[in-house]
Amino acid sequence: MTAIYRAGIVGAGQIGRSHAVGYQGTDEIDLVAVTEPNDRVRKAFQEDYSVPGGYTDMKEMLDNEDLDYVSICTWHLLHEPQSVLAAGYLPKAIICEKPMTVGMASVKRMIKACEDNQVKLVIGHQRRFYHSWTKARELILDGVIGEPQMVTTKSGEGLLNCGTHVIDACRYLLGDPETEWVMGALERKTDRYEREVRIEDACMALIQFTGGAQALVQSDLTPERWSVEEYQVRGTDGVLETDARKVRYINGSTEKWVELEPEYEDPWILQSRDTVRYVENGGDHRGGAQQATHTVEIIMALYQSARNHEIVRMPLGEQDYPVDLMFDEGKLPVEEAGAYDIRAFLAMEPDDRQRYNEMRHEGMRHKDIADAMKDRSGGPR
Repeated sequence: MTAIYRAGIVGAGQIGRSHAVGYQGTDEIDLVAVTEPNDRVRKAFQEDYSVPGGYTDMKEMLDNEDLDYVSICTWHLLHEPQSVLAAGYLPKAIICEKPMTVGMASVKRMIKACEDNQVKLVIGHQRRFYHSWTKARELILDGVIGEPQMVTTKSGEGLLNCGTHVIDACRYLLGDPETEWVMGALERKTDRYEREVRIEDACMALIQFTGGAQALVQSDLTPERWSVEEYQVRGTDGVLETDARKVRYINGSTEKWVELEPEYEDPWILQSRDTVRYVENGGDHRGGAQQATHTVEIIMALYQSARNHEIVRMPLGEQDYPVDLMFDEGKLPVEEAGAYDIRAFLAMEPDDRQRYNEMRHEGMRHKDIADAMKDRSGGPR
């Protein structure tokens, strides 16, 4: 099939490369341009994916390329302004990386900009396209474990980073129910950031969904054992477990675990293809902005619950970022001085990134690595 749509990507890092794979696996789309300020990274991206148009400025790309699809693959605080900018150029769809953004006010501005310009907005919770998760969802909704009672999962590397995937997955597995309330707790004793956003050291939440099911989400409480892809769902008549490849369940009618392994397909490609279907035929997108709005609201509700020491009932009233508010209110005093970013290595040159990864493999904390690298470079601590 001859490509009929033109796509461009903003941000040529690891996630930008995943979006490139998605577009190149979609017959209807031709990936024609990329924006990336780092010359080395941009040129390597263009060479690896045969992308003719290379830019250092997003607006210049939008002015020159007449794009139908725009991927936003940058850091969290850029998602809103870049999505709003892209929407003004009237592409057919924007695929913005997760988390959608930080704070509910920002969510609403993104959605309004896209709705005002009749642009489809998709958020990169691509794991919704795992066939194993979809099969698990079908089994749960078919009642194979009775009425679902509790989803449990353990995440790491920040709630806004990996935690957005696990909260989104809990809703997806249960059939995307509405949220009734959230009870959350967090700890922040170090000056921890993730992609330039102030975050917690660790947190957890109990989430009550309509229909009776709950989810228990832990983040950074078990740094030695966590996954964004493994879930257990307990029901009134059984238990189901799933990961990126497999599903298994046991109930009152089975003598042992029933194990299934659905076909695996690249979720980035499936996300891209479904975006084309969404543009051409309408309906809903599995990773549409409406679903991602629920995910952001749950994350913000967890933080707001910790801020005020109370259950937060939906809809969430606080529109700003509760972690920043807690910090400004003096509720999160830093006990270990020295700001650090757990994703700083993403912007490092190859040699420094290799050193960073080696120290992580040795079991060092992000903060200790940051301090060690500052000591070596002679930079301020």
